[in-house]
Amino acid sequence: KFSYEDIVVSDSTLKDYINLAPKPVPHSSINYSKKKFLRANLPLAERLVNFLMKAGRNSGKKHKSINIVSGAFSIANLITNKNPLQLLVDAIENSGPREDTTKVGPRGVARMQSVDVSPFRRVNVALMNITKGARKSAFKSSKTMAECLADEIIAAANNDQQRSYAVKMKISTERQAKP
Repeated sequence: KFSYEDIVVSDSTLKDYINLAPKPVPHSSINYSKKKFLRANLPLAERLVNFLMKAGRNSGKKHKSINIVSGAFSIANLITNKNPLQLLVDAIENSGPREDTTKVGPRGVARMQSVDVSPFRRVNVALMNITKGARKSAFKSSKTMAECLADEIIAAANNDQQRSYAVKMKISTERQAKP
């Protein structure tokens, strides 16, 4: 429905992990967990659909998630008059953390160490936070899940830390990583 030709990934580190292959329906029945980075070959819209299926009562309902994503893309297109796939790429670039912390130390003597985040994990964490923020804003709300997902994608694409849960989480993660 939306064009894949004019989409630009401005962050050069994420180009290998954002697959923009055109696919009519974001549903390929392939097990992408058999090899280490095989999920990077999954189209971006399908990865978003798969992250939407992670909550308890929505797990396994891929058709429902496909309808939510297509509705969110239509709403985002109506609001901004931009390609929603480009908005999603911009949202991933703006909401993927560059630094994180990990525990370092023997046995019980653990201290937090600041580490750089790989591009593959940046994409995964960004998609996870975008869907988590949409799920939180749709919970006990009159807005539909598609509307909340569209709002989250638009806010993250605009790097709006007041309205976007994903950008807030990125900033808090990077703040914790600072020494």
